Amino acid sequence: MTETTPAIATPVFRVQGRLVADLARDCVRLDITEGTEGLRTLQAHVVATDSGAPGPPGPMRHLDGREVDLGQSIQVSLGTDQQQRHVFDGTLSGIEVEFRDGSAPVVILYAEDPLMRLRMTRRMRTYQNTTDAQIARDIARAHGLDADVDAAGATYDVVQQFNQSDLAFLRERACLIQAELWCTGTTLHFRTRDKREGTKVIAVQGNHLLSARIGADLAHQRGSVTVTGYDAQTQRTINEQAGPEVLDAEISGGRTGPRLVRSALAESASYRVRKAALTIEEAKSYARAEMLRRGRRFVTMSGMLRGNADLVVGGRLELNDVGGPFEGSGYYVTHVRHTFDQASGFRTCFQAERATVNEAA
Repeated sequence: MTETTPAIATPVFRVQGRLVADLARDCVRLDITEGTEGLRTLQAHVVATDSGAPGPPGPMRHLDGREVDLGQSIQVSLGTDQQQRHVFDGTLSGIEVEFRDGSAPVVILYAEDPLMRLRMTRRMRTYQNTTDAQIARDIARAHGLDADVDAAGATYDVVQQFNQSDLAFLRERACLIQAELWCTGTTLHFRTRDKREGTKVIAVQGNHLLSARIGADLAHQRGSVTVTGYDAQTQRTINEQAGPEVLDAEISGGRTGPRLVRSALAESASYRVRKAALTIEEAKSYARAEMLRRGRRFVTMSGMLRGNADLVVGGRLELNDVGGPFEGSGYYVTHVRHTFDQASGFRTCFQAERATVNEAA
């Protein structure tokens, strides 16, 4: 369990494995962003001039390729000495320089994690007698990545990748079974939420938690989800349903959206017709995943913490002093953006969701 503390240390940059102190000295803004769909990105703004580099028409820093260059590996750590964490590991994919009247030139560095390889590879391919987990393994192998896969799902006779990037295709497959995609080092991870490990962070409103907006909304909740289709082998219509019990298995208390919407608006059902199932196994998997997708987003929040590199996508969050319905644990972090600038220092912006509101007092 981790409690957040203020962090004022500047980022630590390594390029091709070597420490580059000048990037930390000249960094005026840093953004590192990641979500449950995968692909962590970096954008760093560094001043291009100092007393030894007067700028145009003279030489400018960080543009001569000696410290940093396109295609090189770049790693970033954030936090104080006691809580410094590795938050980015990827490849430099873009360099810009920006000139503004009255301001020093700024070099902007862009980088992406190893999922960039998947984003840049487009294919037309047919998979036979396979699962989504096996597809993830095959794609990881094709890009020279290790695979860490733990996602149950149906076995498909045929799956087609039609003029899609490997990243877009794998994201689509993950969405069908509510799996999540991410990369650490040279390992591609493809796991359902219950199989993803993450740190736990406690955030107290008015202390660690600098700002937040939290809400519960029944508008997109449903009492059941039905998936239909047709099984050509048995020549039977497919009609499979998932109800609130799917979500009940993930919680330890509180009121869920599917059960509340049933009591408030009577039976409210959702039918998935755009993705027709070809077997009963597929239909059950799709219905369960759609119920989880809706139910998990009953309570959503966005907020900002004092910089905390321990907060990661897939992490668990406990909120204190945020009001009766929303108090406590059970929040799952779905999006994280670590930022650094010279005005505010290190900050962590995030989005999280929870399947329940607390029982009324």
